[in-house]
Amino acid sequence: MIHIHKKTLQDLEFSTILQQVSELCVTALGHEATLQISPLRDKETAVKSLQLTNEYLASLLNENRIPNHGFETITKELKLLKIENTYLETHSLKKIVSISITANDIILFLKKFQEYYNNLYDYASDIEVTKVLIEEVDSIVDRFGDVKDHATPLLEELRQGINKIKGKINQSFSSALHTYHQLEYLDDIRETVVDNRRVLAVKAMYRRKVKGAIMGGSKTGSIVYIEPETTLQYTRELNNLEYEENEEVIRILKSLTNFIRPFLRLLNQYQAFLTEMDVISAKAKYAKSMDAILPEINDNRELYLRDALHPLLYLSNKKKNEKTYPQSIKLTQENRIIVISGPNAGGKSITLKTVGLLQIMLQSGFLIPVHERSHVFLFDRIITDIGDNQSIENHLSTYSYRLKQMNYFLKKCNKNTLFLIDEFGTGSDPELGGALAETFLEEFYHREAFGIITTHYSNLKILANELPYMQNANMMFDEKTLEPIYKLALGQAGSSFTFEVAQKNGIPYSLINRAKKKIEKGKVRFDRTIAKLQKERSKLEKTEQSLKENERKKQTEAEKLEEINIKIQKKLESYQELYDSNQRLIYLGQKIDDLSEKYFNNKQKRELMNELFKLVQIENSKRKKTTVKKQKAEKAKVEKVKQEAEKTVAVIRKKKKIAKEKEKNKPVPPPPILKVGDRVRMQDGRAVGSIDSIEKNKAIVNYGMFTTNVSLEQLELVEAIKK
Repeated sequence: MIHIHKKTLQDLEFSTILQQVSELCVTALGHEATLQISPLRDKETAVKSLQLTNEYLASLLNENRIPNHGFETITKELKLLKIENTYLETHSLKKIVSISITANDIILFLKKFQEYYNNLYDYASDIEVTKVLIEEVDSIVDRFGDVKDHATPLLEELRQGINKIKGKINQSFSSALHTYHQLEYLDDIRETVVDNRRVLAVKAMYRRKVKGAIMGGSKTGSIVYIEPETTLQYTRELNNLEYEENEEVIRILKSLTNFIRPFLRLLNQYQAFLTEMDVISAKAKYAKSMDAILPEINDNRELYLRDALHPLLYLSNKKKNEKTYPQSIKLTQENRIIVISGPNAGGKSITLKTVGLLQIMLQSGFLIPVHERSHVFLFDRIITDIGDNQSIENHLSTYSYRLKQMNYFLKKCNKNTLFLIDEFGTGSDPELGGALAETFLEEFYHREAFGIITTHYSNLKILANELPYMQNANMMFDEKTLEPIYKLALGQAGSSFTFEVAQKNGIPYSLINRAKKKIEKGKVRFDRTIAKLQKERSKLEKTEQSLKENERKKQTEAEKLEEINIKIQKKLESYQELYDSNQRLIYLGQKIDDLSEKYFNNKQKRELMNELFKLVQIENSKRKKTTVKKQKAEKAKVEKVKQEAEKTVAVIRKKKKIAKEKEKNKPVPPPPILKVGDRVRMQDGRAVGSIDSIEKNKAIVNYGMFTTNVSLEQLELVEAIKK
């Protein structure tokens, strides 16, 4: 049973992921359902959800696109169907038809392409496909949302009667209009419409002379609106027929609604299915936006995230056209806990959050942005302590809050738990807080829990080095500029570069020296050793990259030469074939010309035919022989070209080797002789100073704000003193 606390989801900003995914939904219900997603309760459900999303993603990348799943919500209609003697209006019936067609289309499509979308088909296969609802509604309601005339014989009869009466109304009104216009009783506008009824615009002085019902008048009182008496009689008859028509329409809609009621469960299934398809579609679109995949899920309790990206950071940087640095991290039974150390602003917290957020996403049915060779397993619990948790409401200090969190961790932590703690042990006296943090970490270790922590405490780094199933790691920094590289290096602890960063930010060297004297020499030496190891590692990585780049360039050059040789050889072969073909044709032409001349002289037709036949036979025998010979010749040519190309590449390699040897044997120029007044700097530093004095192979260098005693071997000349 999987249980992940709300605090963990909050720490890892899972709600932001849900918000981004919900915006990709095309239906209101899908949007709401996405915002309610939480980690799934068991492994089987999580794996099934991941497979559904993965199959939908595949449909976005191939030609067999899943049909559109958009629909109008029918929640109100479903509620009405539960209440007896209610009926659905025509627009509601059209919504039911639409949702039925959409659901049927998708289910039938998944059945047709079951081989490609096996899991999606399994998910939909229990839902019934039926055209009964669609056909029944379509037989009664037209495409404009009106009940059809022939829905019942009575309705057809009533509507025919209504049309006849409307014709009589128009006829009688036209007659009255003509009569009273001739008598000049009407105003210039002659007629208008009042309450959807045509009326005569009668001059006020003649109103008693026009028979009918007064329907109103103009604001000035100069015009009176009168419906003619004959028209009025027909209008009353029309009202009666329209009332009967409305009653018949309601009766038809009630009958149709009663027909639909038994399908209530199916309609609920349709809406739930299409809502889930909308959620799956949004997950797939989100995965596509960051090239996310479904990694292999194992039961070996091994987590390997290769080239993992933090989704929120990646999508944010993508909009700004900025680079996001991927991280690779591995947790196994033999390497359960990783302690990440190093300076602030180096990416420790992001690495921690990346692992946590990707694991939460995976266990909620989301694909994750990692390399295809990554593999994962699912945890029962993921617990976190990230960020500044000082609680003003509860009057708790950061340290009190963290102790409360540790107490929760101790209750919940077991071998199926992943714990993530940022800045472990902070908030109290460094000596005492570090000791307590070490004890907690030992306890988590003995419970065989998996975890990642970030820390500055040396005792936690030492503990990670001593325990066999715990490992140190550090976020790498450039050794010269002290700029972060945002790359996690497993296997050794990271220095906090406290004094180096201080020096880089302009803190006087004399103050840094005083600070160093105030703390234990052993600790400084330990931190310095770690910093030195990190610098060496960084240099080795740069050298390795440089060597790989050179190797790639050589390979590319060799391939280009090979291509050129092949092209030249092909051209030579083509020219040779063309020459041979032309020579043969010239020979044949000469032979035929000779035979023509002979025939011209002796007129012997039989002799001519015999000679031509012989010539054709000779050419055919040559053609067969040529085929065998040609194959052998082609093989010989290919072998020859190969040997020539190898010779050419060997010569180029030899030349490069000689050039390298010359470069190696180049005499190294002697180091410059430093004198008082020369401007110099440390070999691995940036600050420039001038030499005040030189004594016993050491120089006193003046940096303006302070001076320092340095060995001459560690200095390099920037500018010699002008004589």
